[in-house]
Amino acid sequence: MTDEVPDEGPGGSEPETSDSLKAFGEVVKAFRKRAGLTQETFAPLVGYSVPTVASIEQGRRLPSSDFVDRAEDVLDAFGVIRAAAKHLARKPGLAKWFRQWARLESQAATLYTYENRLVPGLLQTPAYARTLFGERIPTLDDDEIEALLAARVERKKLLTDRPHTIYSFIVEEHVLRRQTGGRDVMREQTTHILDTCARRNIELQIMPQSRGYHVGLNGPIQLLETSENRWYAYCEGQENGLLIPDPKVVSILQKRYARMRAQALSFEESVSLLREMRGAP
Repeated sequence: MTDEVPDEGPGGSEPETSDSLKAFGEVVKAFRKRAGLTQETFAPLVGYSVPTVASIEQGRRLPSSDFVDRAEDVLDAFGVIRAAAKHLARKPGLAKWFRQWARLESQAATLYTYENRLVPGLLQTPAYARTLFGERIPTLDDDEIEALLAARVERKKLLTDRPHTIYSFIVEEHVLRRQTGGRDVMREQTTHILDTCARRNIELQIMPQSRGYHVGLNGPIQLLETSENRWYAYCEGQENGLLIPDPKVVSILQKRYARMRAQALSFEESVSLLREMRGAP
């Protein structure tokens, strides 16, 4: 699945370092030392663990926007830390095999997503995503979960930051009925989807359980059109993902997606069903 990991599979959640990350880490370290703080005394001031601070200073972990703001304020860094953060070139928790797709996704003119396992990452609430990360096998520690959650929240900004991109989602009905995280989490998740789909550039269709067969049963599909009108596809498994640039294969998946749009409930019917699932507001 994706930013990150699963919509997005779980593997490779800590990408390799980059020059921009190393440079940012050196900036933080320099201002920390200027303030006369050790990593042990600095960490509680910004609300992060010592290992997380160490990873950021070593250029091994992308800082969250919250860390950037707190470090800037605690270290009185004259705006330098915030400025350095603007040039970071990596997202936290971004699976290695997902990065190329994520770069395309951030500039897409059109993005189509079919999902039969879980709510697509772009539509997930923090509570829903935290449930997924918290139940991961192998298990993750608190810092890893927070890094993945920060990545998911950051990736979701695409829906608001790119109002001219056309987003289409087809989601299996059973995904939305599964009580992932419990009733309250799913009620919040359903409400969030309804609110998100109120945007003119976003459409969601539900593939009903009553449809015994449809052409998407081979697995999840993502399709993307760039601003140059080039189409790509992306398919994902448990621990890997495949970016597909071959026009012939992409064309096949486009045809399947088009058929699924006809086989799924209409947007209006889907919204009505979501409201029924949620119950009284």
